[in-house]
Amino acid sequence: MRVLVIEDSPKLAAALTKGLEEHGFVAAATGRGLEGSQLATREAFDLIILDLMLPDANGVDLCRALRRSGLRTPILMLTALGQTRDKVAGLDAGADDYLAKPFEFSELVARVRALLRRAEGGGEAAFLRYEDIEMDLVRRRVTRGGQTIDLKHKEFALLEYFLRNPDRVLTRTAIGEHVWEINFNPFSNVIDVYVSTLRRKIDKPFDRPLIQTVVGSGYRLGPVD
Repeated sequence: MRVLVIEDSPKLAAALTKGLEEHGFVAAATGRGLEGSQLATREAFDLIILDLMLPDANGVDLCRALRRSGLRTPILMLTALGQTRDKVAGLDAGADDYLAKPFEFSELVARVRALLRRAEGGGEAAFLRYEDIEMDLVRRRVTRGGQTIDLKHKEFALLEYFLRNPDRVLTRTAIGEHVWEINFNPFSNVIDVYVSTLRRKIDKPFDRPLIQTVVGSGYRLGPVD
């Protein structure tokens, strides 16, 4: 899942992106409202974390402009202003949730997951399933055929992207942008390395391989045609 952090404090932005990535998200950050608005409308993000006070924009105005542009991505607004009127202004502008600083990171992650579940249509979004593969997004647990599979952060994120797009051919560029970062180098072989590692854990111990190479295009999660 891709999260855009629009936060002008470099220290907080770095902490948020690092923490989100440790929880399996792909996070990109900017400290400018204009750049954040451009990224939000140009790139595909699953959620936006938006600071209320930015050096070149007001978060409420930015949120309102994004909604007027037709953007439906969930927005979690952050601010040091915790008064009721500030919360009301943010929510009325189109924010989906509001978190006052300072906050516990565990609460932020819980709110992020709740917003994503809501966007997906309910609590079932906490689980992804395909064939005999099951992924628990909250507990960060993966099983296949009832057997627990230990995955590192990027392996988990890569498998999550496959599970959210079963039976679809995913190009290396799309995988790179969704699992790594916006400006991913399409000529890097890191995707092939991680897919190979994931196959050793997900496919090799089982009789039915599910991660297929589509020559000249990319990869696909699904049985052999």
